[in-house]
Amino acid sequence: MPNILVRDISNAALDKLKSAAKQHNRSLQQELKDLIEHRALHVSADLVSQAAAIREQLRKRSRKHSDSTRLLREDRVR
Repeated sequence: MPNILVRDISNAALDKLKSAAKQHNRSLQQELKDLIEHRALHVSADLVSQAAAIREQLRKRSRKHSDSTRLLREDRVR
């Protein structure tokens, strides 16, 4: 299995990670491994499916949503 080296993590973040590992009764390495795997395998997939669900809800509504680029440009000109 490959290894990952994380450098220059802040002391505050490291303390929180160590605290979380202690609360879950596991090592810091196991805590980090679980966090990384969960993020890689679950969170991004959830966000993609949530975005797809929102797009589908908007598509079903009768109101048309236009591209906001023109409106933003007009606003910046003012």
